[in-house]
Amino acid sequence: MSEPQVILAAVAGAHGVGGEVRLKLFAEGPESLKRHKRLFAGERLLTLQSLRAGGGGAIARFKGIDGREAAESLRGQLLSVPRSELPPLDEGEYYHADLLGLPCDSREGETLGTVVGVENFGAGDIIEIEKPDGRRAMIPFRPGIADLEAGRIVADPAFLA
Repeated sequence: MSEPQVILAAVAGAHGVGGEVRLKLFAEGPESLKRHKRLFAGERLLTLQSLRAGGGGAIARFKGIDGREAAESLRGQLLSVPRSELPPLDEGEYYHADLLGLPCDSREGETLGTVVGVENFGAGDIIEIEKPDGRRAMIPFRPGIADLEAGRIVADPAFLA
């Protein structure tokens, strides 16, 4: 598994006694996860048999996970797919995973740090920048404040104070 992986969900625990699991989704919803029939839990390849909305996330069944004990053994596992399996993006779109690790500079070329996190609390994306001194700052990922340009984030340093 040398290709970069993108995490789409985490297993929250077993659901019932038949082998289903509760998922916390990091994707847009159950429908975006359904397009992937194979998911990785670490190095283990899982085949998705069914998926439905439930419990604020989703309920899934994987081939070979046949009882509560097997389902519970997946608790805490992150479910991922290879980056190449994600749908292509339109102009101006991005995946959060693609922003992680990007350099962050000012318009004048001053190094401001590196993107270490992306969050969305409902009002738009927020990027977390780790500055050269190790301190971190969260700034809105909005035009004029922080822009994605040529494989880097160009940010207004005033928002990193």
